[in-house]
Amino acid sequence: MTHIVHPFAHRLGIIRDWKSRWFGAKEEYKNFLKGDILIRSFLDKRLRGNHIAGVEIERNAKTFRVVIKTARPGMVIGRAGEGSVKLKNDILKEAARKKLSIPADFKLDIEEVRSPESNAAIVAEMVAEGLEKRLPFRMILKQTVEKVMANRDVKGARIAISGRLGGAEMARFEQIRRGGIPLQTFRADIDYAKQTARLPYGAIGIKVWIYKGQIFAEGKKKSLAAQGANA
Repeated sequence: MTHIVHPFAHRLGIIRDWKSRWFGAKEEYKNFLKGDILIRSFLDKRLRGNHIAGVEIERNAKTFRVVIKTARPGMVIGRAGEGSVKLKNDILKEAARKKLSIPADFKLDIEEVRSPESNAAIVAEMVAEGLEKRLPFRMILKQTVEKVMANRDVKGARIAISGRLGGAEMARFEQIRRGGIPLQTFRADIDYAKQTARLPYGAIGIKVWIYKGQIFAEGKKKSLAAQGANA
């Protein structure tokens, strides 16, 4: 069997921070973890098509904060903030329906992703949108990887798709690769995401790896300080 490790899990505490930031003991841990999974699942369905880069959750005994990172903040926030208010109410309704405990001090923050072509989650969603529009899969792979590599921060990219490509009877695997992807280097800043394209003849799986260079001690301190400032 292969020894494949998720690129995020491989680097947690080294160059990556946790996407859920809280502390829970015994029974709390189980409930908090269940709540995070259900809220993320709800937001994935609710915000599909809005180029969501990620959802971060912070909580303590009195406060609960959800940070949505998106390349299209205007579509999520809506006119005069109507969209964000409705989304906040929808999250509270879903939490009540699933019997999740959310403190009264609930904050919803929406952050803009400045460079969407260098974010793996957004690139995976772009590929899924192209496949769902029935565009030729080889053209989608080629055009997308060229857009990604045009970004000066990106040192390497790999996009893989598998399933009934082009509606063929036999499922197969196709991938395109540019530059290097050093998966075994801990200080390598590798962004990774999975997505599923839903087509009439079946689902097509999409995986994206984007390598943005290496992060050393000084760069790590700056990135952690920036994360703390944004929080």
